Amino acid sequence: MRYPVTPDGRYFVVRARLWRCTDPRLDETERLRLTRELMSARSAVRQALRGQDAPALAQARARVHAAKVALGERGPVWWSDGAPDHNRRLVRNTPYRGWYEALEAVPAS
Repeated sequence: MRYPVTPDGRYFVVRARLWRCTDPRLDETERLRLTRELMSARSAVRQALRGQDAPALAQARARVHAAKVALGERGPVWWSDGAPDHNRRLVRNTPYRGWYEALEAVPAS
């Protein structure tokens, strides 16, 4: 596993920070389409930054945001149990702290 995923499948962890996972209810075709759009939008952000094109940058960033919302990685949470969103928070400041500390304590094989 490249990045650990919380036991409830809501987040993955990068550099001790939680990032919301894609909505697992999306069918594979839709998830792939949205992921391609996200990658294309990120490429447009890089091109706009290189070209110092502020209007293109704003448009590209809006595309990134829209793709992430459609994937469930931003915007309203995709789970329905009323649990709060801990997206982008340090794991140590969330209820996942104990899980993550136990994970870090396991020696690498």
